[in-house]
Amino acid sequence: MKNKTALTSGPIGKTLFFFAIPFLMGNALQSLNGLVNSIWVGQLLGEQALAATFNANILLFFLISSIFGIAMATVIMIGKHVGADNMDGAKEVVGTSAMFFLVLSLIISGIGFLFTLPILNMLNTPSDIINLAESYTRILFICIPFSFLHNYAMAVMRGAGDSKTPLYFLMLSVGLDIGLNPVLILGMGPVPEMGISGSSLAAGIAQFLSLTLFIVYMYAKKYFLRITKDDLHFLKVKWDIIKFLMAKGLPMGLQMMFSTASVLALFHLINSFGSDAAAAFGAVNQLITYIQMPGIALGGALTAMAAQNIGAEKWERVHLAAATGIGLNLLLTGLLVSLCIIFRDEILLLFLPAAGNAFVIGKQIIMITFWSYILFGVTLVIAGVVRATGAVIVPLLITILTLWGIQIPLAYYLGKQYGLENLWWSFPIALICSAVLFTVYYLSGKWKKVSERKVAKGTPTR
Repeated sequence: MKNKTALTSGPIGKTLFFFAIPFLMGNALQSLNGLVNSIWVGQLLGEQALAATFNANILLFFLISSIFGIAMATVIMIGKHVGADNMDGAKEVVGTSAMFFLVLSLIISGIGFLFTLPILNMLNTPSDIINLAESYTRILFICIPFSFLHNYAMAVMRGAGDSKTPLYFLMLSVGLDIGLNPVLILGMGPVPEMGISGSSLAAGIAQFLSLTLFIVYMYAKKYFLRITKDDLHFLKVKWDIIKFLMAKGLPMGLQMMFSTASVLALFHLINSFGSDAAAAFGAVNQLITYIQMPGIALGGALTAMAAQNIGAEKWERVHLAAATGIGLNLLLTGLLVSLCIIFRDEILLLFLPAAGNAFVIGKQIIMITFWSYILFGVTLVIAGVVRATGAVIVPLLITILTLWGIQIPLAYYLGKQYGLENLWWSFPIALICSAVLFTVYYLSGKWKKVSERKVAKGTPTR
């Protein structure tokens, strides 16, 4: 069983920490990738080109959100089979899910390529950037198979317990993307000038090369989940596996979509208070992305770790891993939040002028809301453990309730009735409610019942 990384033995704290660190670094790298590429496009092609990429990238994010859940469902199934030492079952999941991701990516790519312009018109893309957006988005759709399969391949290895190797190939992809952007945008040497299309093509080439080298690496190292000529019978669609991936993956994808939509709804409200409020929230939202990263990384790592231990029927380690994850979140997120509060002036000056009202509003947002993101990290940790059983409906309902039943209505009420400075209290109130509801659900133990159908033995849960 060469290359297998067991998460079912050894010290939990050390294992979880070093397994989660590559997740954290990967999230930071992807954020850096988007930032640097935005700088390339903005500096080399101007504001209109940058605006055109935003329209396409929002669309791409929603597509990635949908496959995020399915990729996470793949992690859960593979993790449980590996934990149960059922390698044939794990390969069966790999074979079916590989075919599924390939077909899905080709369908989306084809539809997107043929209907790029109608899709952009549906997004109400401004007429002065529609041609730029079409050029950028059409290439993006052509490259969708490389993007989807790249994410899928990383998920397979993480589910098997290896988070370091995906990080190395993600670093390669990000490095190539950043390096190729100016080359393809401007045209250097024998490469023709491609303008905005060069930016989306750079991402596609980077992911294609990273994916190709990743596959070569797996076979060179004789990775235990690779499909050999003796395993070709696994490369077929098993509908019980597809049903599991869809039933468990789509709710997880919807969680991300509802979260993104809630931010857009808040931007809509905050914009009504003027440009200073919008600028302040935009700047602070950049910081929020980073202080969420430890919780997101720990949640992702715990899904794979818990799945393996559930497959091995080691429930004590699952609960110990959850407690350890909460402790690590309190430490890491707490440290980031403390630094942001202590150095709030210095950090905000990177985004906002000191003399403006936006600077004052930004400090207000940080002081009122940031401490509650420590609790949100607890929510992410618990959600990571819970979804390892395939229990995804209750977390989705809690997310909808806290965001759309509490935060958004409360933000509109407080903002309209008591002014902008009180609007921000909707954030900690909603995050506290979310943490409490997830904790109650975890302590109830109802999420564990989903695993009683023995996914690790080959029968999907419902």
